[in-house]
Amino acid sequence: MKNKHILSNAALAAGLLAGASFASAQSPVPAPAAARTFKLGDFTVTTIRDAEFEAPNDAKIFGANAGPEAVGKVLAAADAPTDKITLSVDALLVKMPHHLVLLDTGLGPDAHGVLMDSLAKVGVSPADVTDVLITHSHGDHVGGLATADGKTAFPNAKVRMSTKEWAWMQSQAGAKSLVSAISSQVQTFEPGKQVLPGITPIAIDGHTPGHMGYEIVSKGHRLLDIGDTAHSSIVSLAKPDWTMGFDSDAAIGASSRRATLIRLSKTHELIFAPHFPFPGVGQIEAKGEGFNWRPDVPR
Repeated sequence: MKNKHILSNAALAAGLLAGASFASAQSPVPAPAAARTFKLGDFTVTTIRDAEFEAPNDAKIFGANAGPEAVGKVLAAADAPTDKITLSVDALLVKMPHHLVLLDTGLGPDAHGVLMDSLAKVGVSPADVTDVLITHSHGDHVGGLATADGKTAFPNAKVRMSTKEWAWMQSQAGAKSLVSAISSQVQTFEPGKQVLPGITPIAIDGHTPGHMGYEIVSKGHRLLDIGDTAHSSIVSLAKPDWTMGFDSDAAIGASSRRATLIRLSKTHELIFAPHFPFPGVGQIEAKGEGFNWRPDVPR
């Protein structure tokens, strides 16, 4: 693919990646702008497409402790290509009284993300967004916080992330320009308490120091944005205990992943997974020693 380095160069510049290099591990895949809207109680929720990428089956990211052959068998059992793992990069938009909330911002314009085009499909401009909630500060989740000329992309929004994650982001040398662009907008929080009416951050440890999921509740209806708790709807679910190269602490990441998936398979709670196939909304089901993905977008 002649454009294979477009994404990697942008991710390298972001300098926000721990563990295995996100930048060197994947190639961009064309992803047209798209948005999918549904109701969650009184909230209007929209999945926002930003990009897709392909991670090679090379034992550097998925199944780093298992090997490409074992990963290939899992992929083959799901009738998927065995040489690569294709992942979405998506965000979530929540419209509620007095707030228009964006959860994560994708890769950004330097990496050819289409987040802004996808927002436009539902009539949303960057100035309309009142709050940006960040699951964690890897480049594919915060790259869209800045414009191509380095200015803040959401000028009227509070940018909310956990205290631990903001401290870690500020410590990353490659994040200096992005930190400068958004620092006046950042408001930090501790997990477990509502940051907005109906939205509560939940610590899911292991991926980055302050990685969060977000529990969204309205009129008894629930959805959990799992952030990067699981990346592949095939491999991460079938083999949740396998090492994920993007996790800053592989052991804790695997433990958190299994614990979260066990809980979700019992509660049948709706989830949003930013890297599962667009629109990334559905439920987790138990399957043998692992789990299965059931897409399920409410009407």
